[in-house]
Amino acid sequence: MQIKQVGKRLWSAQSGVLLALALAVCGASTALAVTSSSPNYQMTEGEFNAGSMLNSCSGQYCAQASIGDMAVGGKSTSGGTSSASFGSIPASSDPLLEVIIDAGQSDLGVLSTEQTASKTMIVRVRNYLSDGYTLQIVGTPPKFGDHVLSTPGTPTAANPGSEQFGINAVANTSPLVGTNPLQVPSDQTSFGVVESDYGTPNLFKYASEDIVARSNSESGRTDYTISMIVNIASSTPAGHYAGDFSAIVTPVY
Repeated sequence: MQIKQVGKRLWSAQSGVLLALALAVCGASTALAVTSSSPNYQMTEGEFNAGSMLNSCSGQYCAQASIGDMAVGGKSTSGGTSSASFGSIPASSDPLLEVIIDAGQSDLGVLSTEQTASKTMIVRVRNYLSDGYTLQIVGTPPKFGDHVLSTPGTPTAANPGSEQFGINAVANTSPLVGTNPLQVPSDQTSFGVVESDYGTPNLFKYASEDIVARSNSESGRTDYTISMIVNIASSTPAGHYAGDFSAIVTPVY
């Protein structure tokens, strides 16, 4: 991205595997170490990666996680030279959590104090035989040197001319970006919902590790569109801004 007034490029950074922000997407993978547990289950590490697969086990339960692997049959959910798809529900009593994140590159071009820049990424989640899941977005807002773009602490309307980085997960008209969660195959079997702070049209917020969406029960696939907005002020320093963002989906038992 570029600040119009000073003519220098202000880059948007990307999340290598999970969220491509309003920035550039690097080809590198993002690995996250997260501990999730219940009396009968513990997952000490989860890895979201391009072509990753990981077995997580406890004395009573094993889980196999894979993100971004090549699809073998089934319908692709992303284009390009590779694809990933949800498999069929297994004929077993094992819990299942599936996540697919559309990754890619994005350059916001020339930024202006007169217009809001935006970018969307889609996170698809399905869970089986669990009490639900939570979806968090984690990462530092875009920064250059010691300067970090401001983030509203409460849901706030996009305001061109004022420095602002925020996200939500619903359809917006100002700016015209995003869409409401898509329940697949229908809202009779899929129950993912967006948290109130990120679920009001035209209002945006960002706090790393906030829960953005969740399901409180077993659910079919929900496609969440994460919209990211960037506004700059005339006082925003020019430079190459970078931000690395990840989507963490944690099962609930």
